[in-house]
Amino acid sequence: MNTHLHVTAWVLAFILFAIVVILNKSGKAKGAKITQMILRLDYLLILYSGGSLLAAYFGGPQMGEAIFKALAGIWAIFAMEMISMKSGREEKTTSWWIQLAIAVILTLILGFGRLGFGFA
Repeated sequence: MNTHLHVTAWVLAFILFAIVVILNKSGKAKGAKITQMILRLDYLLILYSGGSLLAAYFGGPQMGEAIFKALAGIWAIFAMEMISMKSGREEKTTSWWIQLAIAVILTLILGFGRLGFGFA
């Protein structure tokens, strides 16, 4: 069940993140700010559900990979937050987009490809 909650929270985060970036690009700062606050609440849900999943791996043979996946997930959240903030201030975000892509790819490969819980 935690896996479903975690994936649902991530999908919601990507949708809210896209909305924040679009609103920032179109100059609607107030709407972007409100959506960004909702996105930050979703980050807490991601961290809670991810922490719950991580705890299930402690003591097992894949503990190292699970910790690395958690760090990559936190990196992805941080990159999303930096893009959201910098796009609101009309600053360059290219390096953060690259970091987000790398972090998301690592997280997905480890989460769905390497670690064993899947969607049980």
